[in-house]
Amino acid sequence: MVDFTDRKAVREYLKQNDVKDVVQVDQLLKKLAGMMIEELLEAERDDHLGYGKHDIRNKSTDNSRNGYSPKTVRSSQGKMELKIPRDRHSELQPQIVKKHETDVSRIADMVTSMYAKGMTVRDIQSHLEDIYGAEISPQTISNMTDRILPVLEEWRNRMLEEVYAVVYIDGLRYKVRDNGIIKTKTVYGVIGIDLEGKKDVLGLWIGDTESAKYWLQVLTDLKNRGVKGVLIITSDDLPGIQDAISAVYPEAAYQGCVVHVIRNSLKHVSYKDRKSFSSVMKGIYRAPTEEAALMALDELKAEWGGQYLLAVSTWDRNWDRIRTMFRFTDEIRRLIYTTNPIESFNRQLRKVTKNRSLFPTDTTALKLLYLATQEVVKKWTMKQRNWSGVLAQLSIHFGERIQAYL
Repeated sequence: MVDFTDRKAVREYLKQNDVKDVVQVDQLLKKLAGMMIEELLEAERDDHLGYGKHDIRNKSTDNSRNGYSPKTVRSSQGKMELKIPRDRHSELQPQIVKKHETDVSRIADMVTSMYAKGMTVRDIQSHLEDIYGAEISPQTISNMTDRILPVLEEWRNRMLEEVYAVVYIDGLRYKVRDNGIIKTKTVYGVIGIDLEGKKDVLGLWIGDTESAKYWLQVLTDLKNRGVKGVLIITSDDLPGIQDAISAVYPEAAYQGCVVHVIRNSLKHVSYKDRKSFSSVMKGIYRAPTEEAALMALDELKAEWGGQYLLAVSTWDRNWDRIRTMFRFTDEIRRLIYTTNPIESFNRQLRKVTKNRSLFPTDTTALKLLYLATQEVVKKWTMKQRNWSGVLAQLSIHFGERIQAYL
């Protein structure tokens, strides 16, 4: 399966298929659309018979597959030749391409598109019935969306860039049914900014525990997929993350999220004092050097330490995690002192998952989040602001580690 968001992969695919003009592109799109429709039809037949093509052990009917019938339909790419699945008893009534239906414009990706936008299986079923008069069972719809699972696995195992300038790690919590038990699990996303200043989601991982061993698996996965080096990794205070980074990417600089430290500090401050407290606290994270930042912290301790010891001590506890940013100029600091890029990404995912109070399986959660991720990544077309200046500074800070890739 070709990753059509990867220009190099698309170029190679076009070359291999000898596609040289827009007419051939249109023919290729028609072929791909036809393949998608036929896969959806296969899902309908699987649901109708109650077992998959190679799952004979679960067969509980005397009905069976009976080849295909050819059919010509109109689509958004013009006329299309389809193979319509048949069953031995002639009981199958296709809903994706109904009998006597000759126009299938947009039907091929309709179900997946609605699912990707956050509609539940029941919502999709109701919508198709109300608008199109198609009676499709929830299981059939689920089977249709399951057809993306091989694409999801290919995406999760795709090769990545050799070096990333910045990598952000953060997660979202969801309730998932696991062996009949409802558990709260976290889906972690990893976003990387490559040496061209472009942002991408490197992967999604789901787990119910956080430890150095868990993060070691995540980072090892990245390394096995071609990531030889990361210059700076930033995250919230995730248990075991720094030990795992030291083991897999020992040369990477680690930066804890300062915004999380600010929030955690203010949680211990009375609302009436927050404005005054924040005014002094700004001197810490806006300081030009670490020495100046420590002086500002001493000022915060002197003025507010007696009244809000927990708020002030939050900075002491996290200092080793956040001090890295003082090695860099404001341009780089703005990139690394917060996990805002991935928090923004997470907000987009929440919009899609807000109707899901519970996922029946880990796979269901990853399936929906993958589709939502593809919608978000489509919009990431611009380089990071002032990237040429940032890259020049990074090349000085990290020297030989990135010179070969510039």
